[in-house]
Formats: sequence, structure tokens, C-alpha cells
Amino acid sequence: MDSHHFLQTAVVFLLATVIAVPLTKRFRLGAVLGYLLAGVVIGPQLLGLVSETGGVAAISEFGVVLMLFVIGLELSPQRLWVMRRSVFGTGLLQVLASCVAIGAAAYFLVGLTGKAAAIVGGSLALSSTAFGLQILAERKEAGSAYGRQVFSILLFQDLAAIPLIAAVPLLASSNAQNFELFGVLRTVGVIVAVVAGGRYLLRPVFRFVARADSVEVFTATALLVVMGVAWLMELAGVSATLGAFLAGMLLADSEYRHELESNIEPFKGLLLGLFFISVGMSMDLSLLLHRPGLIFGLVAALLLLKGLLLWPLGRLLGGLNRSDTLRLVVLLACGGEFAFVVLRQAAEQQLIGVGQRDALVLAITLTMALTPLLVVLAAKALNVHPRKPGREFDDIDADTPRVIIAGFGRVGQIIARVLRAQGIPFVALEHSAEQVDVSRRFGSINLFFGDPGRPELLRAAQAARAEVFVLATDDPEANLRTARLVRRHYPHLKIVARARNRQHVFRLMDMGVDDPVRETFHSSLKMTRKTLEALGLSPERAADRVERFRRYDEDLLKKQALVYDDETKLIQSTRDALVDLQQLFEADAEPGAERAREKDLAEPVRPD
Repeated sequence: MDSHHFLQTAVVFLLATVIAVPLTKRFRLGAVLGYLLAGVVIGPQLLGLVSETGGVAAISEFGVVLMLFVIGLELSPQRLWVMRRSVFGTGLLQVLASCVAIGAAAYFLVGLTGKAAAIVGGSLALSSTAFGLQILAERKEAGSAYGRQVFSILLFQDLAAIPLIAAVPLLASSNAQNFELFGVLRTVGVIVAVVAGGRYLLRPVFRFVARADSVEVFTATALLVVMGVAWLMELAGVSATLGAFLAGMLLADSEYRHELESNIEPFKGLLLGLFFISVGMSMDLSLLLHRPGLIFGLVAALLLLKGLLLWPLGRLLGGLNRSDTLRLVVLLACGGEFAFVVLRQAAEQQLIGVGQRDALVLAITLTMALTPLLVVLAAKALNVHPRKPGREFDDIDADTPRVIIAGFGRVGQIIARVLRAQGIPFVALEHSAEQVDVSRRFGSINLFFGDPGRPELLRAAQAARAEVFVLATDDPEANLRTARLVRRHYPHLKIVARARNRQHVFRLMDMGVDDPVRETFHSSLKMTRKTLEALGLSPERAADRVERFRRYDEDLLKKQALVYDDETKLIQSTRDALVDLQQLFEADAEPGAERAREKDLAEPVRPD
């Protein structure tokens, strides 16, 4: 491709993206649908502005590789083990049930071979992670009961996509049983070699690069790791996406996790956008004109079959009510982006025909395009509306702060008053316009109306130069969203976070926020101490009892943080803790306990 042709193609891609994506996002249909529509318009089916789709598809598939790397970064083996019940329970059943049902329909009703039916069933069982997580984030429902179930199922689907992609060449070349056995052994051997090598090589490499203190070199190293592992896996005849996922998991527990995410995220977003544009370009729209019954029949059958299988999973295993189950079904009934990769490989390996691939790709794309519309219709039927700001955000104009305060309610105001009295410069961001107006009447300075979870507002507030970020917002979901953003883009900031309850604390700790402050915990301890004193205990004895409980509860909190996704273990640990605490206080009444109490009282007590 000459330079003139390359520049022309790049301009067409960017122009189509700039026009299509904002339009679809304005109507709350998501960016992915915008990319698909942009690909359809500029592709050979309509305007024909870009006719060479092969090279674009090859480059764009690296976006899927980067997405698997980021997913791997989010999943340390310890976290995956903690989430095993929801991920490997509900997620596994969904994939197996959908795969068997769709595969059986393809085998008995359509007449596909056993291998082709297995590939089609597995690919159509997957849903769109890009659509699902984006819609949950936009509607601020990722932390809801159904949002957590959706995340668990999508997570297992992403894990299942890796062996499914790896299985396509094995199924295509398994005419000889010995060769199939050799292929399986080779795959296992390469995985073991990558895991063993990565465990002992990756962290020392990143420590060496980190000493250079160069963001560009660190980003280049991260891309080198992803591309290098993917290339090695491909050389060995194994899926490149599997290599990227393994590399991410190996670095999930490292101290560089958040910095890696923030560096890879822009490349992942751009290449995933290019991937969806290439899918739109490759869609055979003539099938809609010549065989509309087949295409719309496939769309209806896929949505209906997956919906019927998802409903009992949400109601019985997920424990969701009817409205939340409906939201889960609407989000997960569509096809997914990994199906495009699997079906393309299956057609190249001649497991399915090109016409069958084109029909399935078009049907999957239509189900994905319908998903945002179905979400909006379901929300209207359930009378659920996403929150919108009442006015434009303020332009932030302030001196370089040492502290950024997110949220200017009761907690944020007290922190700001102390900082101002100490002469410490700060900037406060508050998402409630009414709260900003009220506070400004009392002379509050450096307070601006805006969403602290917006990257552009954090840049305007000079977060890159600040030292401490105080999360004082009273909305747990907004709090978590902002913490995740700050961790990714400003890993140098020390985060002091307000937490609503124990679940909120667990999720903040999961992001690497040290010692979140429970908003009612210390005030409750002080009230407990006053209650004990009112009942006749001496101030020293009351303070001792409260301090014992505080230390015991904080230790318990750290232990429960490891199992908070497992409801059964969480309930059992709470019951065990109640018995242990009762035994601890009963031991105080024994004759020999007085000396131990005096020793404890001699230790300094943390102030409330």
C-alpha cells in the first residue's frame, strides 16, 4: 500500500468514526454500534471508500488481543479463585447450555457436521463484552445485583473464548488421532512454558524498565510483552489471544498493574474500534435483500433461545428478581465480538462455508445492534432512567493543588475547612449543582461543579501535579468509578477514600486503595464508648472494650476481603467472628484476665 493510499484510508476511517460514534452515543446506543455503522457505510457494500478489507482485519484483530491482556490484568489468580462460584457456576452453565442448545439446532435442523456445529454453538453462546460492560458503565449499574451477575458471566465467556479460538485449528487438522493428540500436547507444553517463563522474567524486566522513569519506554515494554507473547504462541500454532491473556494474568498481582492498564487502554480502544469497523466493512448486506427470512430468522432464534436459557439462570442461580433478570437477559442474549474471530477462523479452516459465515456474522451484528435499543425499551418498561447532569460543568481555573477533593458534602466540607486553615491548596469537585450553589454562598473557594469521574475534569484540576486524592462522594458506584479512573491515570496519587459499608470497602481494597475510611464506623465506636460509660463502666474500661472491638473488626475486614465474592464463606466468617468476639469478652471476666487488660490499656489508643 503506497503512502497516498494509506493516508487516504486513514482519513476515511477517522472521518467515519468522528461522525458515526458521536451520533450513536448521543442516542445512547453505544460507541460499538457507531463503529459497526461506520464500517458498513465506508465498506464495499455501500460507498466503497475502502475496498481492501483483508489488511485492515489483520491489524484490527490485535485490538482483541489487547482486550484479553487487559482482562487478564484485572484477574489475579487469587481474585479468580474468590469469584469462582459466580464465574465458574453461573458462567459455566450459561456457556454450556447455550453451546449445547445452539449446536444441537445447527446439527439436527441445519445439517452441519459435528465439528461445525460445535464451533457454531460455542461462538454463538458468547455475548458482547464490549457492549455489556459499556452499557453497564453508562447506566451506572455495574455494581447492582444484576450488573455483578452480568460481569461474572461475561468474564467466563471471555475465558471460554480462548480455548474455543485455540480449538478451531485442532478440529480442522484432527483427521489423524495421533496428530490431534500431538496438537493438544503441544498446546499444553507452550502454555506451561509461557507461564513458567513469564513468572520469572516479566517482573524483573518491568523493574529494570521502571528505573528509566520514562512513560514512553514503559508503554513500549508493555506492548512488546503483549505482542511478543502473542507472536510466540502463534509460532507454536496456539491462539495469540491465549498468550495475551496469560501475560495479563501473570502481571495481575504486580505493582505495575494499574500503570500497565492506563498505558495499554488507548491502544486497546483504538484497535478495538478498528476491529468493529472491519467487521462492518466485511458484512454482506446483500443477504438482507436476497434472504431476509433467513437472516431475521437467525436473529430471532438466537435472541429467543439464549433469552430462554438465561432467564432460569438469573432467577434461580443468580437470585435476581424479575426486573433484574430481564435486564440481564437483554444484555446477554446478543452475539459477541469473539464470534467474529472464531467464525472467520472456521471459514479459513473450511469447517464452515463462506456463505454460512457471512449469514452468521450478519445475524450476530444485528443482534448486537439491537441490544442498546432493547436496553432502552426495557428501562422504559421498568421506568428506569439514567441520571443526567442538570447543567454544563464548570471550567476549572485554579492554582496547582496539593489535594483534590471529590465530593463536597458533609465529609468533603470538613476536610476542606481543615486544609484551608492549614494553608494547603486544594481543588474540590462536586457533581450536585445545588450543593455547589449552596456552598458558594458561604464563600467556598476552589469549588467547581463537575463529575470527578470524568478524565477531562481531572486533567483540568491538575491531578497530575497533586499529591493526595480524597474520595468523599456519597455514591458508592460513582466513588468506585472515580477510584478506578484515578488508579489508572494517576497511579502516583495517594487515595483517601470514604466507604459506605463493608462491600464498598472490599471493592475499594480490590482496586489497591489502602485502608478505606468507613463513614459511620468511628462515630459508631465513639457512641458505643459513651453508651458503656452511661451504663456504669469506667472511661478506661469502656475505651478498652471499644478498642478491642476496633482492632478485631479491622482484622476481620482484611480476612473477609479475600472471600467477599463468596456469599457462603462471607456469612460463615461473620458468624464465626461473632462467636470469637463473644469468647474474647467473656475471657475478660476470668480472674487472670486483669493483668492482660492492664497491658492492653498501656498501649496507645488510636483517636476516633
